Amino acid sequence: MRQSKEPREGDFITIKSYKHDGSLHRTWRDTMVLKTSENALIGCNDHTLVTEADGRRWVTREPALIYFHKHYWFNIVTMIRDNGVSYYCNLASPAVLDREALKYIDYDLDVKVFPNGEKRLLDVDEYEEHAAKWNYSQETDKILKHNVLTLVDWIEHKKGPFSKEYVDIWYNRYLELSRRL
Repeated sequence: MRQSKEPREGDFITIKSYKHDGSLHRTWRDTMVLKTSENALIGCNDHTLVTEADGRRWVTREPALIYFHKHYWFNIVTMIRDNGVSYYCNLASPAVLDREALKYIDYDLDVKVFPNGEKRLLDVDEYEEHAAKWNYSQETDKILKHNVLTLVDWIEHKKGPFSKEYVDIWYNRYLELSRRL
């Protein structure tokens, strides 16, 4: 996850997701970096401008912690809402951080976790459609399906971003850094 000029705690980065064919999918502006390490990046954004590939723009509604790891084929968005914490997990290539943005390939499959703990696998039809259209390799399909299992294990065991302590520590750190701005 390291780059030549690594962002530091409190710096803001852009996040860009692409599709398998290399086309831009979505861009998030102004995510505050909370932690970087050799393998991972944790950040937070709130009321952040999002631009879709077709030019549509919208603004996120709530604070969201983001978690990227260079060895896992998923990233995790922890949405902190009035009715509780929910998660949106993208099955995606490991992220790469360069001078422009943190970048990854979005592979359509998503796991949503609701505040009550219910889990849903989303966009299976979209995944199958894009797998055929862009000829996802058997290896990519195998990696993604394995990472769905890893993700579900993390959710069930409240590992990392799925633990209350993680959410409390990193959201409080975001609030502390935001007060300094």
